[in-house]
Amino acid sequence: MPRPVTLFTGQWADLPIAELAPLVKKMGYDGVELACWGDHFDVDQAFRSKKYCQEKWELLAEHGLNCYSISNHLVGQAVCDPIDERHKAILPPEIWGNGDPEGVRKRAAKAMIKTAKAARKFFDCKPGRGKKDDFPVVVNGFTGSSIWHALYAFPPTDQAYIDKGFADFAKRWIPILDAFDKVDVNFGLEVHPTEIAFDTATARRAIKAVKGHKRFGFNYDPSHLGYQGVDYVRFIREFSDRIYHVHMKDVWWGHGDGSVGVFGGHTNFGDPKRFWDFRSLGHGDINFEEIIVALNDINYVGPLSVEWEDIRMDRVHGGSEASEFVRKCDFPSSKVAFDAAFDKEQQ
Repeated sequence: MPRPVTLFTGQWADLPIAELAPLVKKMGYDGVELACWGDHFDVDQAFRSKKYCQEKWELLAEHGLNCYSISNHLVGQAVCDPIDERHKAILPPEIWGNGDPEGVRKRAAKAMIKTAKAARKFFDCKPGRGKKDDFPVVVNGFTGSSIWHALYAFPPTDQAYIDKGFADFAKRWIPILDAFDKVDVNFGLEVHPTEIAFDTATARRAIKAVKGHKRFGFNYDPSHLGYQGVDYVRFIREFSDRIYHVHMKDVWWGHGDGSVGVFGGHTNFGDPKRFWDFRSLGHGDINFEEIIVALNDINYVGPLSVEWEDIRMDRVHGGSEASEFVRKCDFPSSKVAFDAAFDKEQQ
């Protein structure tokens, strides 16, 4: 059975969900990964109102769509980050408040706990919920990081300094993860520069920091690993029991004019000088066949969610092309050994 192909709605939040839903179906998707911004998924309303949840499912069903996860990257980012004016632009006013950094972080943590509870209420309203083939409820997102700015070690950064950053992450996120556990919801960190985990080594360290908490796993996205030089297929195999959700997103690297490095040179996406840039699926350097093989090997059967980002391409064209690309590259694993028919007992 093929995996569901979904669209992450985060990059489409300028469109109301009532307008986006029929477009998602027209572009060829089975469902959506709902972002907690725009009007796509309102955490407070989902937490308070069963009617809101039911109406959201009715809207999706009207257009032949399903939903397998929600994502709250923007609020999650503020849990551990040093807070500045950039956060005000992405956070709800009630989270920003007066902008006091510690107040913002604490309100963001409470909002992530509410997100887990809202997700549980939302998925409990799903028609037919409770079947054995239901996927676990997943909230994807970011964690933020108090030590990302210390990525390059000058002034000199010793491991004691880094340890404090992981301790801060654990202090802030273990209570959140405990709350996720109480409502049987998984958190999928999108391993990503600016987060506490941005490659395989830091992902290991993050797991250790939260004492292997079973609710802490990953929203796997190869695009954030590939241009860094991280083995993005090995990541799947190493964290096979913590791949809670999968983003399908492409990226290319090594295409600039030699004046901008992997850190981006303070250039905008789409600048031809850039060393790397996100691309529509199939137009970058990620080897998706190897990813599908690895996902089959670890028995991942959840959705393949397209996070569409390509500043060089019309997004409806690209979104339509991407859904078709995912269907072509996905394939089910074999239930029999290919050479079993040589055995007389199998004939």
